Amino acid sequence: MTPAPTATYRLQLQPDFPFAAAERAVPYLARLGVSHLHLSPVLEAVPGSTHGYDVTDHRSIRDELGGEEGLRALSATARAHGLGLVVDLVPNHMAASPRHNHALREVLRGGPESPYARWFDIDWAAGDGRILLPVLPGRVGGVLDGMRVADGALHVAGQEFPLREGTAGLPLPELLDAQWYRLGWWRLARTELNYRRFFTISDLIGVRVEDPEVFDATHDTIVRLVRDGVIEGLRIDHPDGLADPDGYLERLRDATGGCWTVVEKILTGPEHLPAGWPVAGTTGYDALRYVDGVFVDGAGADELRDLYREFAGRAADRGGSWDATARRAAYKVVTHELAAETAALTRTAARICAADPALRDHAPWALRTAVRELLVRVPVYRTYRTGGEEVLTEEAARGAKAAFAVEEEAAAVDLVRDLALGRLGDGPEQCAFRARFAQTSSALRAKSVEDTAFYRYTPLLSANEVGGDPGRPAVGPEEFHAYCERLARDWPSTGTVLTTHDTKRSADVRAGIAVLSQCPERWAELLDEVAGVPAPDPHLAWTAWQTAFGFGVPDPERLGPALLKSVREAGLHTSWTEPDPAYEKAVTEFVAAGPGRIPLRTASPAAFALEPHIRAQSLGAALVHLTMPGVPELYQGTEREYRALVDPDNRAPFKVAEDDEKTTLTRAALALRTRRPELFGPGGGYAPLTAEGPAAGHCLAFVRGDGSLTVVTRLSLRLAESGGWRDTVLPLPAGRWVELGHGGREFTGGPLRLAELLSNRPVALMERR
Repeated sequence: MTPAPTATYRLQLQPDFPFAAAERAVPYLARLGVSHLHLSPVLEAVPGSTHGYDVTDHRSIRDELGGEEGLRALSATARAHGLGLVVDLVPNHMAASPRHNHALREVLRGGPESPYARWFDIDWAAGDGRILLPVLPGRVGGVLDGMRVADGALHVAGQEFPLREGTAGLPLPELLDAQWYRLGWWRLARTELNYRRFFTISDLIGVRVEDPEVFDATHDTIVRLVRDGVIEGLRIDHPDGLADPDGYLERLRDATGGCWTVVEKILTGPEHLPAGWPVAGTTGYDALRYVDGVFVDGAGADELRDLYREFAGRAADRGGSWDATARRAAYKVVTHELAAETAALTRTAARICAADPALRDHAPWALRTAVRELLVRVPVYRTYRTGGEEVLTEEAARGAKAAFAVEEEAAAVDLVRDLALGRLGDGPEQCAFRARFAQTSSALRAKSVEDTAFYRYTPLLSANEVGGDPGRPAVGPEEFHAYCERLARDWPSTGTVLTTHDTKRSADVRAGIAVLSQCPERWAELLDEVAGVPAPDPHLAWTAWQTAFGFGVPDPERLGPALLKSVREAGLHTSWTEPDPAYEKAVTEFVAAGPGRIPLRTASPAAFALEPHIRAQSLGAALVHLTMPGVPELYQGTEREYRALVDPDNRAPFKVAEDDEKTTLTRAALALRTRRPELFGPGGGYAPLTAEGPAAGHCLAFVRGDGSLTVVTRLSLRLAESGGWRDTVLPLPAGRWVELGHGGREFTGGPLRLAELLSNRPVALMERR
């Protein structure tokens, strides 16, 4: 088993930043102090892909990045500088592109008898023996004239589809009907799709890695590279999409020999990672929530919420209240975007009922209603092999039954719940229902919460991050310490992050926004100052100006796309599939005239006065992240001030920039982790250190092992308003402590005045020598 990294650095590979470019960055990253490079997906993907999650061929390393030869060269260079490689692995889905996906192409050519048909969850019966491909720009009749057959394939709308054997010479109408697939208008995907996809993205088709043969075929290359020592660790993308995450991870451990592996598992609220999973932990979104939350003023966040409700004037379930907004968004997604998925579950449940006389006479509408009502009541992403009753509770069942007028018909809820919990046997249909219910549940949670409700309810945007809880953005110091103690005990090598390729706002942008929880009245004044710039609606004005405040500079080229995405995801005035051109034009004009033009952070003395507190927030979060339990990951560029918005803004190619104060702090922390790994790994422990005095609550401090001390300032604006540190002291453990990364001051054990320790900067990292 390979040892856990001390710290990783994420690089976003793409044709403009291939393996050779990453190789050139290795000396810099080695000097920075990380132990491993974390690479975005490296398997063959759709040509030109800037992210690599649209895998097309598991047999080869992506040619556009330099192929296997380039990956091996990068690994060798990294190893020569003392670094290893961690790779992002995508087991759940592939690109649904027949031209590029060799396995899908063979299924379309050979149908259900193709040896590749077992790779994908396709309901052939639902499509009358064919798979729907919703890829056409309009109805079939409108594109018939543009179809042609050439080189043994059907060409239409710039796409290419294989032909069933013996059909190439048929007249076009007969040829279309003779295929194992049905070409259709893209808008049919919502209700007619009969293959499992990634979330609501029909361009990504789900893969059945629960099948041992499919697992072997899709993992052979990566496993070989792990065994060869080219790859030393794995990040598993979206395990919740898998039919059996537990079984998959066990098979992966056995295949790789147990290399360091973390999973992109989003934990909700108090939810814990399943204890039996053979992994080091999560990729770190849970840590993000706790680190961000401990720097939020709970009372101020409540005031901000009240101001937001008055300003935006939204109904409770359309942005006025978090719980109501999230529930309405769940209903919207389950009945619209995921209509095909709920239909598939209903069909499976109906087949199970038809095969068992004891279960018959549940009407399809009742089964569909039960499926819908239970799905929207799953409070986390999904259920697993064990613990399902704690997620899909009896209380949830009672709530679901309220949708029925007749008590006897509400019995469909009990049936569906029993199927989802695996109580009605382990036949093929029963197992299929249980897996698909869990998979659909995770898609529903992601689309309704992360991609809808987060854009509708926006009092404090820094809390609207994956794994976050906008309804409870603040985390108290005691809760934070308890979380860290549990990590140190149960998951000491888990991943931790503050910024990723998927975060909606980088950590430094969120730090600026989070400061507003300490001064809601000042935020209200800022909004009054820019009220002269008319916005399409008040909710957009609040969201746009808060985004601009966190971003810090008026850049319409970067703010514009992010805010346009925001209103489309919210889906209240426009959307991706039903755009309102007039509204979107108004959004673009508003951004150009207001947030994209006016430098809000420096527009007034009141706003500019917040800069020192944004600095304290940013440095505090960075140091806590680098020294708390777990393996910290630095996203490319975040070793210095890094302001980025949602993709594609945050996925630009890596480049080295000038060092700053944050870089100095980062280097010091990473050097300590490298020099004293026993302090931070398994057995290193975690011990809170409590300040004493009038401002004790503004100090967050903890000791790692017996030789590292982290001290950061919480809520520095509130601290300044209350008179500063005054006589507040930190009881320094016995010994000689040296401050790192800033002056090298020495202190001895005993009461240490925080006004002295934090006189020059709001954080301190110390090592006992």
